[in-house]
Amino acid sequence: MKSRPEPIASLITEETARRIADGTHDDPFSVLGPHETDGKTWLIAHDPGAQSLAAETPSATVELSPLPGAPTVFYGEIPSGEPYRLRGSADGKSWEFGDPYRFGPVIGEMDEYLIGEGTHRRLWKVLGAHVITHEGTNGTHFAVWAPSAQRVSVVGEFNWWDGRRHIMRRRGSTGVWEIFIPGVGEGTHYKYRIVGPDGTVQPLKADPVGFGSQHPPENASIVRDIGGYGWKDDNWMEDRAGRDARTAPISVYEVHLGSWKRRHDEDNRMISYKEAAVELVDYVHDMGFTHIEFLPLSEYPFDGSWGYQPVGLYAPTIRHGPPHEFRDLVEAAHEKDIGIILDWVPGHFPTDPHGLGRFDGTALYEHADPREGFHQDWNTLIFNYGRVEVANYLVSNALYWLEEYHVDGLRVDAVASMLYRDYSRKEGEWVPNKHGGRENLEAIAMLQRMNTTVYGEVGGIMTVAEESTSFPGVSRPVDSGGLGFGYKWNMGWMNDTLDYIGREPIHRKFHHHQMTFGLHYAFSENFILPISHDEVVHGKGSMLGRMPGDEWERFANLRAYYGFMWAHPGKKLLFMGCEIAQPTEWNHEGEVAWELTQYPNHQGVQRLVRDLNTLYRATPALHVKDCESDGFQWIEANASEDSIYAWIRLGGPDDPPVVAICNFTPVERRDWLCGLPAAGRWREALNTDADIYGGGNRGNMGGVTATGEGHHGQPASARVTLPPLSTVILAFEA
Repeated sequence: MKSRPEPIASLITEETARRIADGTHDDPFSVLGPHETDGKTWLIAHDPGAQSLAAETPSATVELSPLPGAPTVFYGEIPSGEPYRLRGSADGKSWEFGDPYRFGPVIGEMDEYLIGEGTHRRLWKVLGAHVITHEGTNGTHFAVWAPSAQRVSVVGEFNWWDGRRHIMRRRGSTGVWEIFIPGVGEGTHYKYRIVGPDGTVQPLKADPVGFGSQHPPENASIVRDIGGYGWKDDNWMEDRAGRDARTAPISVYEVHLGSWKRRHDEDNRMISYKEAAVELVDYVHDMGFTHIEFLPLSEYPFDGSWGYQPVGLYAPTIRHGPPHEFRDLVEAAHEKDIGIILDWVPGHFPTDPHGLGRFDGTALYEHADPREGFHQDWNTLIFNYGRVEVANYLVSNALYWLEEYHVDGLRVDAVASMLYRDYSRKEGEWVPNKHGGRENLEAIAMLQRMNTTVYGEVGGIMTVAEESTSFPGVSRPVDSGGLGFGYKWNMGWMNDTLDYIGREPIHRKFHHHQMTFGLHYAFSENFILPISHDEVVHGKGSMLGRMPGDEWERFANLRAYYGFMWAHPGKKLLFMGCEIAQPTEWNHEGEVAWELTQYPNHQGVQRLVRDLNTLYRATPALHVKDCESDGFQWIEANASEDSIYAWIRLGGPDDPPVVAICNFTPVERRDWLCGLPAAGRWREALNTDADIYGGGNRGNMGGVTATGEGHHGQPASARVTLPPLSTVILAFEA
């Protein structure tokens, strides 16, 4: 057997060579690559598929020799200081590749320190796959957190998914592994092959900070260069702070992009981001909504989860196009003065083998104890918020969407499930906190940190909590003891009012205060009134389907309810399809029933929603004090026998007041004496019974004139006609 030259014998032992050859060496960077010895440069290289290997430099081609006992590990002396590429050959075929083991680290010491401390706000700048030029060579830098792993390899089409190649460099005690692979670029499919602490090879894992993914059900990560977009929305970004303020009109159109529209002539495919940038944005602009809220668009494996079981938190789903095309959609919305809100899911993640579960062979992102780490309702895993690196991963992800994609807000899903350790659990199925209580202190701290971070780093954004309990201070500042959200969904208002409006009118008088109860707490939080996707699925029926009575009454009820909602304190949210009175439940595999808009009743509801948005945006009294108690005053809250409600909305000191009156019986009330806050002319700004909405066109001939005769505790009054099942909105003129 040929002996090895003395310098090589000192650089690599036979046992080391064998472990390099079979891919079981934990630190190949200490062995492979160029080595300076006695003024000479010796190269050790590995290619599991090569029968011969050569190093090609600018000045020479060096045929490398196989090491005895490890024929796929090669060595040779190469010219000092010169770059090189490797050329392998076997069975008459040859190939070239760059040697990743000739390159130094990419991650700096400060990044290492911040990652280890769990305070790296822009984690995506370091981890994930980044197309870069490193030491004069183009390629991709891969970095992943897997602290308990024995070894981590990047595998993909570029190395035949062979885990013996491209074993990564461990970066100290941070648990981060990295490697720069020359020649790999945009569009490359890859995963991580991880050997756990006990030597068990894990299922191939997608990149937790990957910027792209394959089309489901395929699930490899894809290298995406997310830099260099060239945003043109500077005016929007500079001006949006005032748009999302508590005093601004906020009317949100909630959308599941996969089922808003389909292309029936193209195998019923979902529309793309670029198509939505035209069709959806134009529609929302025409309808007068201020924001689009998307159900989760971060990558997810199962269509039926609607995105609420994400695997790729840093990747816009490829279902609609690559990352830059999602940016096209955001920019198009901003050009039409429309904000974008994304549903964000930090509460749980699915158990799919390629996902975060037991990522490095241990319970890394999740709790090991299923009483803390497993959602029984959803068959998902719960993040370990108390682990600083996990909390940092989530906080950084929130900032990522706001900074990299210019998103204007995040609506955080299922906050209640995060706040309480006993959420949906029986006695004995949960672990108390350190004080013996039920609150999840670590989740609370993560949410507070997320809110302080994003509000501190990005101007003019909003965060919204879907929180269904009475947890105090959800939308109060963190320094005042709150969670720090900008807004909270008002789930109590939604439940009470939908229960009321679904009852036959003859029974409503017995449930009158379901419509007024929300005003007892309406200003305890910054509320959004949500009619969301959750209200039109799982047997609940559509909004129109909830309404009692014959066809005319159902449409009239729905119109009156929307009038009540838009005149009520609180920002607004309406799920797609509800604006055209879709009669069936939402189906994520279909699309909004757009064909209904040819029919007068459906067309009328759509026009009403458009006009409500227009009135809401143009009328300060209807939005400036949505979250302030001095912007609301009851006129009549106790007319239960007639099912009538009347109230005043107030804006700033110079803003004319508005009065809303609802009649939730199918009986017309003529000459109903209504107290008003000022004498003079009150214009009928909107009447849900107008014929353009599908109503009977009964009303007040354009307005009423209030006299100085007081009523309902107000200094003036007027006799008002209240059509059956209607909302009338009066705006003071003079």
